[in-house]
Amino acid sequence: MDISELNQTIGEIEADVAAKLAVTTAIDALRGYETAIVGKKGSLGSLIASIKDYPPDQRGGVGQAINEAKQRVQAKVAERLGQLQAEHAAKEASQASTFDPTLPATPRPMGSVHPVTAVQWEIERAFERLGFTVEAGPEMEEEYNNFEALNIPPTHPARDMQDTFWLKNGMVLRTHTSPVQHRSMLKFGAPLRVIVPGRCFRYETIDASHENTFHQVEGLMIDRDISIPNLIAMARTLLAEVMQREVELRVRPGYFPFVEPGIEIDMNCQICGGSGCATCKRSGWIEILPAGMVHPNVLRAGGIDPEEYTGFAFGLGLTRLAMMKFGFRDIRVLNAGDLRALVSPRRLGGPTIPRRQEGATSTASCDSTS
Repeated sequence: MDISELNQTIGEIEADVAAKLAVTTAIDALRGYETAIVGKKGSLGSLIASIKDYPPDQRGGVGQAINEAKQRVQAKVAERLGQLQAEHAAKEASQASTFDPTLPATPRPMGSVHPVTAVQWEIERAFERLGFTVEAGPEMEEEYNNFEALNIPPTHPARDMQDTFWLKNGMVLRTHTSPVQHRSMLKFGAPLRVIVPGRCFRYETIDASHENTFHQVEGLMIDRDISIPNLIAMARTLLAEVMQREVELRVRPGYFPFVEPGIEIDMNCQICGGSGCATCKRSGWIEILPAGMVHPNVLRAGGIDPEEYTGFAFGLGLTRLAMMKFGFRDIRVLNAGDLRALVSPRRLGGPTIPRRQEGATSTASCDSTS
């Protein structure tokens, strides 16, 4: 297209942005919309790839026009974000200060939030403050998304590391929530910050720290100049916030086909204090967060150039973290429907977790340990 057509296209994009911002009321949707516009594959960001098609003497002006348009769009998004945050704060303040003495007494809740759900909500809130989006994915997954897109081809020996439930329709019950890495990269492009809480399935022997059905939180951050120190700092911050105290961590090398290099982050067993028990297999440590730098093949499968972007991924064991937080010695209790476990956040002195507000982001599922 020539310069006039480019300016017309930019004008149409900005007009569409203004119209959609006016009707967007969810903060998460606003951030996702911004990525869909100015991201590498967005309607505006993708115009950068067309600069090379212009004569050399016009490329500087074309690039400047596109960048100025991106800045205007980002400014409009930031302005709308500020408005939504102010409206949300005002609504909360109004609700907190409103008291009607004529209303009947509120009955005491008869139930409580499941311990795993309580920890999941805490993690979601922590990551949302860090600018992450909460995504979901299907529990019945395509073999390609569960394996090949994550650098695990059919003949790869890593297939033997994950005992899989195969379905008659050729699909699998996802063995980790990592398939949503691939789905998110195709959906949003880079840069990208996303977490995926959800349920996973593995056909394996059940013991005090392993279940065939468990919950994880997948985490993925892709940007320029991301490194292992960023990953470790994130892990320390997250675990300290969830446990409400600093926890002792151990970092050791680990192998996962979809990261290179890979690491294992263990936390000091909160059941025995590190002295050794059945839960931690007498080691004093619990594997809690397998992680690493996203493998270039995984980035390429998601349509992201590994020469331009790097990123880290992790698979937080949500069920195990609930065990450590609330003092469960056996992971099987959390799936058993035992009422003594279901009310444990209050019985064991944990925080009272507020119910999710109406309209809050729903979730579903990442990688590695239960």
